[in-house]
Amino acid sequence: MTDIEIGGTKRGRAAYSLEEVAIVPTRRTRKPDEVSTKWQIDAYEFSFPIVAAPMDSIASVESVIKYGKLGGLAVLNLEGLSTRYQDPSKQYKEILAASESEAIKVLQKIYSEPVKPELIKEKIAEIKESGQLVAAALSPASVSEFSKAVMDAGVDLFLIRGTTVSAEHVTTKGDNLNLKEFIKRLDVPVIVGGCASHQAALHLMRTGAAGVLVGFGGGASHTTKDVLGVRVPMATAIADVAAARRDYLDESGGRYVHVIADGSIGTSGDVAKAIAMGADAVMVGSPLARATDVPGQGKHWGIEATHAELPRGTVVNLGTVGSVEEILFGPSTRSDGTMNLVGALKRAMATSGYSDLKELQRIEVVIDPKY
Repeated sequence: MTDIEIGGTKRGRAAYSLEEVAIVPTRRTRKPDEVSTKWQIDAYEFSFPIVAAPMDSIASVESVIKYGKLGGLAVLNLEGLSTRYQDPSKQYKEILAASESEAIKVLQKIYSEPVKPELIKEKIAEIKESGQLVAAALSPASVSEFSKAVMDAGVDLFLIRGTTVSAEHVTTKGDNLNLKEFIKRLDVPVIVGGCASHQAALHLMRTGAAGVLVGFGGGASHTTKDVLGVRVPMATAIADVAAARRDYLDESGGRYVHVIADGSIGTSGDVAKAIAMGADAVMVGSPLARATDVPGQGKHWGIEATHAELPRGTVVNLGTVGSVEEILFGPSTRSDGTMNLVGALKRAMATSGYSDLKELQRIEVVIDPKY
């Protein structure tokens, strides 16, 4: 792609968000009930490719179990309220009652309570006892400290998730994290991210990760682009990382690494377009935060908003539209893409003539001129 001169010594290439791309239907169509939204990573298969992000507003132990029973993958944040407090109901009430002006201070106070390894083991065991798969996440800075507790508890899928995750996390305080060496020691699939470039994704794939998260914290509750100036439009980021997946497939002799779009997925149309750009699945927060039966009850925040010195997010009030089941499967009472996400994905596939997610990745897309 040709670079654009910005001025002086700087050039940059054009990049596109999901809002700016559109799916182009093919010459054939199908019935929505004849397409498959199944997604599989390693030995684990799910009914649909929409992963519930490890965010306290949507993913308590109870809601993780419920999401699994609906056929999806939900991830528990092991640095969240569930592993800081035995019963975090009081803390949830404080957050929900906080005004917009005091929300950050309330979050900082509540999340100053340290993570407890014994609670990590207890909450993982609770999910396992329900019969559901256990997927749990830590930030790169916390992996060295808490990974033993996670592995001892018997997690099934392990995520290392942050604003930016590199193949080697270097620090002068504590232990350096070499992802390749770390993943080699584990006997469970590891998903790592975020990243948003071909080179960064290729480095993460070479560590042995089963999946790579694409995104730099561009969701509804994040202010990373304002605080750090870091942002890559999601459509371009997904396409770049999907290209890295293709190159790594050749380089490794056939090892497939899943690409999971993480951030900027606000509607059912965004889900379809993310897969069309090359994602295998999407990780969402705000669409599920609108559920009446998640802890946030319409309010939404991420762990970045709790930082004691440089918060990069806030508590946003999205309101509620229905239960988690209704948001996933309908019936929808709205026409804005916030309900029946799976049904909408099936209809997008059927309208475009594709029968499964891998086929949808090959669809033609265009730049929408109205943007």
